[in-house]
Amino acid sequence: MGMSPSDKEISDEDIKVFLEAIRLRSNYDFTNYSLKSLKRRIAKVLSDSRLSIQQLEKEIINNPLFMEKVVMSITVNTTELFRDPAIWITLRDEILPRYSNQSKINIWHAGCSTGQEVYSMMIVLEELDLLSKSEIFASDINSDVLEIAKTGMYKFRFNHSYFDNFVRVMQTGKEQSTEEKLFFHNKYFSIDKLNDCIQMKSLLTGKPVYKKIDLVKDENLFHVKFDLIICRNVIIYFNNDLQNKVFNLFYQNLHNNGCLLLGIHESMLGPYASQFVKKNSAYFKKEKLYNK
Repeated sequence: MGMSPSDKEISDEDIKVFLEAIRLRSNYDFTNYSLKSLKRRIAKVLSDSRLSIQQLEKEIINNPLFMEKVVMSITVNTTELFRDPAIWITLRDEILPRYSNQSKINIWHAGCSTGQEVYSMMIVLEELDLLSKSEIFASDINSDVLEIAKTGMYKFRFNHSYFDNFVRVMQTGKEQSTEEKLFFHNKYFSIDKLNDCIQMKSLLTGKPVYKKIDLVKDENLFHVKFDLIICRNVIIYFNNDLQNKVFNLFYQNLHNNGCLLLGIHESMLGPYASQFVKKNSAYFKKEKLYNK
C-alpha cells in the first residue's frame, strides 16, 4: 500500500517527473499548467488510488489505460446549472441582445466539462427567442465529460437549486406560482426524483456540436467564427504563457465586436488585454467600436 499525500509532501520535482512521463507517452502536455492547481489535483488522485507519487509515475509509464484515467481525473472542472446567477443576467440583458438582429449566432463553450453551462445557455436563448438561430458548439480536453454532456442527464439533488436561480433570473420582478414553475421545468427537462435524475429534453440535447479540443495546442476544430465564446474557470489553471496562447486562439476566432466571457475570478492580462474592451467578466473584441 502506498503513502497518502499527507504522508509525503509532493515536491515540485515530483510534479515535473510526473508531467514529463505523461508528455512522453501521450499527446497531453501539462508542463505549463498552474503548479498549485496541479498539486491539488494530483494529491486527490494519489488519495483515491492509494499510491505514492513514485508508484503513480511507475503506473502511468507501464499502464496506458491507467494513464488516460489519471489524465481525465486531473482535467475535470466543476460546473453546475446556472452557476453565478449575475452572469446569466448580464448575458440576458447586455450580451445576447447585441446579436439578436443577426441571422445566425455562433456560440462556443470552451472547456464545457459535463455540459451544464451549455444547457443553461440554450434555455436562456430559448426564453429570448434566439435558440432557433443559434449554433451551439462545445469542447473539452476530457472525452469522458463530453459523453456526459451529450446525454444531458444529471443528478437531481445536486442541481435542482440552480434551476430556482435561473427562474429568478429569467422572471425578474415576478413571483412564479408552482404551476408556472412546473410548466417551465416540463418545457426543458424531466425530473425523476426517485432515481435522482434530471434529463434534458431533446429540444436541447440535439442542438450542440461537441468536439474534443485541447485549447493549449489545438486549432479551432469547428472551423467557424464566433459571436460569443464562454470559457469560465479554465484559464485559471494555466500559467501566463498558456493563457496568452489561448487568448490568441479566441481572438483569432471571434467576429468583430464578438465577446469572450471569462470566470468571475479570472482576468485577461498581458498583450491581449489591449485588444479587448473589458466590462466585468466580459471582453469585447476591439476591431469594432464598443457601444453599450
